[in-house]
Amino acid sequence: MAVRSAIPATHINARFRHYLPARPLRHSIMEAMPRKIPRLLWLAVPLAYFLYFYRLDAAGLIGPDEPRYASIGREMARSGDWITPRLWGLPWFEKPALLYWMTGAGFRLGFGTEIAPRLPVALLAVAFLAFYWWTVRREFGCLAAGFATLILGTCGEWLGFSQVGAPDLPLAVTFSAAMLLAVPWIARKDARFLPAASALLGFAVLAKGLTPLVLAAPAIPAVWSVGRHAGEPGRPVPSFRDLLRLRVMAPFLVVALPWYLLCYLRNGMAFPIEFFWRHHFQRFTSGALLHGQPWWFYLPVFAGAFLPWTPLLPLVGRRAAFRDPRRLFLLAWVLFGLAVFSLSVNKLPGYVLPLLPAAALLVALALDEAVNARPWLAACALSLVAFPIAVPVLPAALASGLSRAPRPAFHWWWLSPAAVAAVVWLLETRGRRLAAVAVIATGATAGMLYVKQSALPRVDGIASARGLWRAIAGRAGDICIANIERNWVYGLNYYSVTPLPECSAQPRPLWLLQSPGQPPHLAPAPSSPDSMVDLVSPNVVLSPFRNRMK
Repeated sequence: MAVRSAIPATHINARFRHYLPARPLRHSIMEAMPRKIPRLLWLAVPLAYFLYFYRLDAAGLIGPDEPRYASIGREMARSGDWITPRLWGLPWFEKPALLYWMTGAGFRLGFGTEIAPRLPVALLAVAFLAFYWWTVRREFGCLAAGFATLILGTCGEWLGFSQVGAPDLPLAVTFSAAMLLAVPWIARKDARFLPAASALLGFAVLAKGLTPLVLAAPAIPAVWSVGRHAGEPGRPVPSFRDLLRLRVMAPFLVVALPWYLLCYLRNGMAFPIEFFWRHHFQRFTSGALLHGQPWWFYLPVFAGAFLPWTPLLPLVGRRAAFRDPRRLFLLAWVLFGLAVFSLSVNKLPGYVLPLLPAAALLVALALDEAVNARPWLAACALSLVAFPIAVPVLPAALASGLSRAPRPAFHWWWLSPAAVAAVVWLLETRGRRLAAVAVIATGATAGMLYVKQSALPRVDGIASARGLWRAIAGRAGDICIANIERNWVYGLNYYSVTPLPECSAQPRPLWLLQSPGQPPHLAPAPSSPDSMVDLVSPNVVLSPFRNRMK
């Protein structure tokens, strides 16, 4: 054991690893902290600021979802009714209350129209990364924790959803924290953290309904795997009876149950019918919500979500590593989630966000054990080209969809990641793997800064209603809404606070119209309804309450 502790894991040739005594799972909690980790923390502070908080309000609220959720949270803060979600006076039961509470707290604290819904989500993302490092270090050591935190913290999808006021990241944080706290129980029947895991699972149910309960099923094969090896000396076997104890079940019920019960008592059967039947079961089985995608949709989505670390995913395929029930649990967490979401008729890219922490940890463990990671890390460095490519694509993709975004023209600075790859190759050759990973993370931070500086102003102009509202606010009393896409309807109503009327119900001198593929524009009211050109397209609605699709 002295030899094992004296030689860093990354310097041990793989051919000799199996001759060394295995590190007992029960002592992983006492893993010593390498001297290099404080330096990593000094690097993490500026990286976290520029990645998560810098220019958080550079673009207005985007799409139909973000202004809709923010409007509900603002109404909760204004009215003091923290039970019934209301959108412009009407109950809206699409999502549970956690995000609305976070947004409402932001408004109560006096934050602005963009910061109030977004800052709580960004803070939650960063707080989880600190928790993530702590839990991974307890189980797998400091080096794996450093790898995993840098990888997850600079994943493209994790970064993207930390910048918007949507429930996807609160779900991913609370669910992943609960799953990570269950790892000691799965590995060695250490149930100390199960009550905290139970409470966090309750918050996950408050973030997005029944989804986290389904995603928690991977605990079953992990416990079964431990049971198969029950005869091994020194390995305690977890029992599902542990989960049924009052001290474990009570925190979940105390956290999750009150809001659901109070919302039902105030709103009657309208709440469970809309919330559970339509937005759970129909979303899974019916294409009526217009988010239908083929079964393989999440294969490219997951690969893109993990950028720039996607080239490391093949390292996870080493079969011998999954003799450890903890790794089997992490693998089941990812694969089961992908299977469930792939079976659903309706698919959105953000659904796989709760799977990224497990994937990042699996990749980190495989990277820690790799004999030669030079080609893998160099490929990650080259993948940083995704950031400059995203700059011309992102505004049009957010406004009209990725399939309608123009193909970007090549620029010479797209070759700059090659220099990062050369530095990473040199560092890995010299045995400084953590430094190589930190260099890639720093490159991802630079790429994200470039996106924020160059792409977000254009996003604000073509994918957010903030600029449009600023242009027409002085004449709002003369404007009514004709045929415009629901993205703009929700955004305009959020920024105007009092929704603009529909021209069909309350005609005004100026009509807000929209041609397909173009932002809305003002036009004089037609002399008669029959003279108005029909601009209706599949994504255009006359009222936000006629189409409650996500």
